[in-house]
Amino acid sequence: MTERDPYLIISSDCHAGPPTEQYRPYLDSAFHRPFDEFLGQRDARREEMTRLGVRNEAFATEWFEANEEGLRGGWDTAQRIKELDGDGVAAEVVFPDADAVDSRTAAPFGVGLGLSGDQDPDLGMAGAQAHNRWLAELVAEHPERHCGVALLPITGEVDRVVAEVRRAKESGLGALMIPSMWVDKAPYHDRRYDPVWAAAAETRMPIVTHSGAAPRHEYGDHLGIYVSEVTWWPARPLWFLLWSGVFERHPGLKFGVAESGCWWLPNQLWFMDRLYLGAHGGKKLSPFAELKRPPSEYLDRQVFICATNTKRRELAQRYEIGVDNILWGSDFPHPEGTWPDTRAWLRKTFHDIPVAETRRMLGLAAADVFGFDTAKLAPVAERVGPTPDDLGQSADQPAIEATWAKSREVGRHWLTEHDFPQLGVM
Repeated sequence: MTERDPYLIISSDCHAGPPTEQYRPYLDSAFHRPFDEFLGQRDARREEMTRLGVRNEAFATEWFEANEEGLRGGWDTAQRIKELDGDGVAAEVVFPDADAVDSRTAAPFGVGLGLSGDQDPDLGMAGAQAHNRWLAELVAEHPERHCGVALLPITGEVDRVVAEVRRAKESGLGALMIPSMWVDKAPYHDRRYDPVWAAAAETRMPIVTHSGAAPRHEYGDHLGIYVSEVTWWPARPLWFLLWSGVFERHPGLKFGVAESGCWWLPNQLWFMDRLYLGAHGGKKLSPFAELKRPPSEYLDRQVFICATNTKRRELAQRYEIGVDNILWGSDFPHPEGTWPDTRAWLRKTFHDIPVAETRRMLGLAAADVFGFDTAKLAPVAERVGPTPDDLGQSADQPAIEATWAKSREVGRHWLTEHDFPQLGVM
């Protein structure tokens, strides 16, 4: 490979799911009646989302009319490959719920992006398994290009949860999505979950949370409260796992946070590291016996961020976050993502980022985390991937790298003892 070759792009956050009624054959027959009741409530749910401002009627109409063909890629494999190629994306990590506007592709019983710890354990597992069965069929058509994320209602009976981890792995899926909220169930520091963490590590299936669930009943009609918190809930399990020693006990476990940005991580990491290292504000606290190393070391070893539609401000903080910890995502086919204008978004966002770092954030780091075979993807990348020239990245890479030299040197300033860096871009 030369420096100017096309990028191998892997989107760490895409979505798929059929029109909801098409899940019926994938459900155990004992759940057909409650599934019919769930289908019957769709119009009421859509009306409620419109009333709360989560759904915009005018936007919805325009979105579906303007993108009718491409949106079929949410469940039609041939159309999906066409859309990925058009975006320059060689491979993807596939989460549930293709339709984020009208919820026409919602997984049964609301266990998609709304997966929550308080769902009925039997309905939750039935809905998750139906989606997992459907998804396994989708990814099997082009397994080198898709990593399917199995839904895992982790707060249910532990033996059933572990069995679903293994069944999902055997079916060809490659990662696990757990609820970002456990609600009234045991928090993730509880040792009852250790068999699940162990199974995920053994099967090499990364565990991921994803934005979507939130305590909407607390917000009333105030959409701004929901928007302010919806990306916080998926991040919250990170410090529950970290401070309770989960990463120490299960060093093979990989954990990620999807579609919540990574802008929050530098300050969170700075704060946690300083507490562990004995900063003045934490001296009155007892030692953190569950940890054997600073939080930032666990982060670099086991944590990743599926940073959908990565922002310029986040890229400016990449040496604090860790270049290899940022996994870019397009969010296809959601309107808040970069599709169908991904190439233009990439040019706007990465034009002054060094090529070697861009390759890591746009694909190679995701390949390491999710186990993509880069040799099999190389011909796809050669055919569809944008080049550094396409992204407006100068051929004078030493000059580009020199502009970032100070930020790279400072890195995590609380560890390198450099002065706090100035952000290079906004």
